[in-house]
Amino acid sequence: MKSDAIKKGFERAPARALLYGTGIPEKELARPFIGICSSFTDLIPGHAGMRTLERSIEKGIHTGGGYSFIFSVPGVCDGIAMGHDGMHFSLPSRDVIADTIECTVEAHALDGVVFLTNCDKITPGMLMAAARINVPAIFVTAGPMPTGYWRHKKRSFIDDTFESVGRFQKGEIDATELSRLEMAACPAQGACQGMFTANTMACLTEVMGMSLPGCATALAGQAKKQRIAFDSGVVICDLVKKDIKPRDILNEKAFHNAITADLALGGSTNTTLHLPAIAYDAGLELNLDSFDKLSRSTPHITSMNPGGKYYMEDLDNAGGMPAVMKRLQTLLKDNITVSGYSVNEICKIAEIYEEDVIRSMDNPYHKEGGIAVLRGNIAPDGCVVKQSAVNDDMLVFTGKAKVYNCENDAMKAILASEIQNGDVVVVRYEGPKGGPGMREMLSPTSAIMGMGYTKVALITDGRFSGGSRGPCIGHISPEAMEGGMIGLVEDGDSIQINIPARTIHLDVSETELAARRSKWVKPALKFKRGYLAKYARNVSSAAQGAIFKVD
Repeated sequence: MKSDAIKKGFERAPARALLYGTGIPEKELARPFIGICSSFTDLIPGHAGMRTLERSIEKGIHTGGGYSFIFSVPGVCDGIAMGHDGMHFSLPSRDVIADTIECTVEAHALDGVVFLTNCDKITPGMLMAAARINVPAIFVTAGPMPTGYWRHKKRSFIDDTFESVGRFQKGEIDATELSRLEMAACPAQGACQGMFTANTMACLTEVMGMSLPGCATALAGQAKKQRIAFDSGVVICDLVKKDIKPRDILNEKAFHNAITADLALGGSTNTTLHLPAIAYDAGLELNLDSFDKLSRSTPHITSMNPGGKYYMEDLDNAGGMPAVMKRLQTLLKDNITVSGYSVNEICKIAEIYEEDVIRSMDNPYHKEGGIAVLRGNIAPDGCVVKQSAVNDDMLVFTGKAKVYNCENDAMKAILASEIQNGDVVVVRYEGPKGGPGMREMLSPTSAIMGMGYTKVALITDGRFSGGSRGPCIGHISPEAMEGGMIGLVEDGDSIQINIPARTIHLDVSETELAARRSKWVKPALKFKRGYLAKYARNVSSAAQGAIFKVD
């Protein structure tokens, strides 16, 4: 066992002495040492209930023949960090999490790890670490939050808080109604209720084979989730015995399946950052072209909030991800999973209970997948849009630019009614380097919806929450800070967007663009010290996954 390096031989007497100091009985040294990498924190509702799951995992590990050690990683709640300087730290925290896990697991020679995760950048950070350290691993995602209820209607986080800000500003609701909505929107522990980044990544983790069937959609706080956590503790011991490691599972087939499922679900555009980053640590290369190629042949078969009508609880009741995989079986590649079942075996066993929640491929909500990759003179390296969340009448749009050099200025303009139908809101210097950290634009996109602007597009070198809907185009690459053309756009410029044709074009002559470029001066980095300064200097383009590359 890997842990023999710290517990066997006379020269390891000091290490054993310190282990005894933790309370471990001497006879337990013969068991595999299993880490429980927990992202518990009181700060994030999706993680606040993890103490119960930690206990269930511990029981499973000891039942399976291992000895468990809990260690922790930091977490950022994107919803709480949104709209202020805290959001600079969200995407960069992904690398902090991966590096922290690498340090802990390697320093203590753990034989296997159960990763307890849920929200936003924590799941991809843990997957990056699992691929990098490549010791047997299994994931437990803590589960979605149930919907709330107010005035005879289901309530959810995005629809009834972020978009309600715009409705309040417009005068459609008063302060009392806003207060009632914010109290009802998040009624319990769990990840936000729709197919946002947290739940998208939970679903893809299961499809890739790194969590047990049914794990992704089982609601937080339920006994079902506790049983999955217990079973995962048992399974990790078996994975250690069989020496099945993440890179045995996280191969090209797994990433193909993840992208296919992502497109069928209409998942978060953040996956175009996270999957390439995980692939990089798994020793593979993944780029935007893979998403767009598969999008043209993968139907969108679920109608999930924010762009659709169903919530994660509905998807779970319909059969969860095994049912989705069953629908997609002819598009998926057979592969091993941590469960011991192959992808094809999971598809065969699965049952579909709600035909409209998970439609057949010959009766999809849209013929193409949820994400489209656009290219053009303003984004030669690509940009992304969740096309499944765009109304048909906005799939092709030409508008006049309203340019803002940061999210905060754009948000003020939207709430002050300084934009109008027919505009393309341009938010720049929010990319991986320019932000830094590629802040999510959920506040302005939700305000646009809440204010009732039905004919407004938004483009940015930043990114969007999985909760954004409408013609919101992000990850424009190269970003403004790297001299990308988005940095040359001026108020009143015409911008043409054609999602079906996969194009985006700034309608300005080459002569004028050359003149503007000659006057462009690269801004100074916003942070001169600390982690964000290091991040801004070393992070790659969004088109490459916004990752640190060491080669």
